[in-house]
Amino acid sequence: MLKEAKLALEDGTIFKGKSFGFETIKTGEVVFATGMTGYVESLTDPSYKGQILMSTYPLQGNYGISSEWFQSDGIKAEGYVVRDLNLHPSHSLSEKSLSDFLKEYQIPGISGVDTRSLTLKLRRFGTLKGALATTEIQDEELLDMARNQPGIEEIDLVDEVCVDKPRILGEDYPYNVVILDCGIKNNSINALLKREIGVTILPYHSSPEEIMDYQPQAMLVSSGPGDPTRVKKAIQTVKDLKERMPIFGICLGQQIISLAFGAKIYKMKFGHRGINQPVKDLETGKVAITSQNHGFTVDPESLSGLPINLTQLNLNDGTPEGIRHDELPIESVQYHPEAGPGPHDSDGFFDHFVETLKDY
Repeated sequence: MLKEAKLALEDGTIFKGKSFGFETIKTGEVVFATGMTGYVESLTDPSYKGQILMSTYPLQGNYGISSEWFQSDGIKAEGYVVRDLNLHPSHSLSEKSLSDFLKEYQIPGISGVDTRSLTLKLRRFGTLKGALATTEIQDEELLDMARNQPGIEEIDLVDEVCVDKPRILGEDYPYNVVILDCGIKNNSINALLKREIGVTILPYHSSPEEIMDYQPQAMLVSSGPGDPTRVKKAIQTVKDLKERMPIFGICLGQQIISLAFGAKIYKMKFGHRGINQPVKDLETGKVAITSQNHGFTVDPESLSGLPINLTQLNLNDGTPEGIRHDELPIESVQYHPEAGPGPHDSDGFFDHFVETLKDY
């Protein structure tokens, strides 16, 4: 029989439901994702570090867990909130249930929550700090934990998800891309490898000299969690290497590149998280449905007078989705073209990346 679990929010609200996963208490910023599928990819996405994830689609766990869908070496989210939990998954690749998956990585989960009500609250008031308990604790103590934790802007989350030493893949391929790792997803790595581009994954704080030692033909500034203004060494690296090679960015990478050229960043009210975000290319007029996961974005007003221009826009709220340098081979996107689990409308990002580095 499932035990009671509680989710406390900093505004004093407490949601009660049934526990699954690991018996513990975790804190984090409570956010919602709108994808009907992809809970494995989301839970293992390093960009969810420091956050308690809620799925708006009510049924979760129905197709189980496969390590083939992992985007990192394990769960990075701090907790998981769902409406209905399926404890008996059915899928040919399934290795375990969602509850067993969370238990393996010592992550708490709560089911039976009115996720529609919680989503409406987060849309109205913005993301809120929360505390999720799957073990006994008094309500007031849990509320104190929710309120007294540091905000997402105060934590160096990238340090918790990046590699601690170089990792080299595809050494026999004729081209080599350095990935400045702020929380890279496996699908991004695989997107380059399948195009026969070798990758050297380096910690985000690697010096320009260390990066150039690998003789890369281009650099990819990866996606990752938290406030981009805290990732100062990566920002400086882009400044130092901007004329040495093509530089591309994904998600947090776009924010880092923008900061390097003088743009400003702001925290969004509730961010974009899901696999159904429409993005318009301002040059071609084409619209792509994209996968996204970010709580910060570039201030478009701050681009005025800078050598970087807006290339793509989110059709839901008009926020920047792509930028390009006026003269240098530097560009980025705010969404996730690697698209785990999908859609694949924007997969051409990697083709363009490869063409650029080969032509440089």
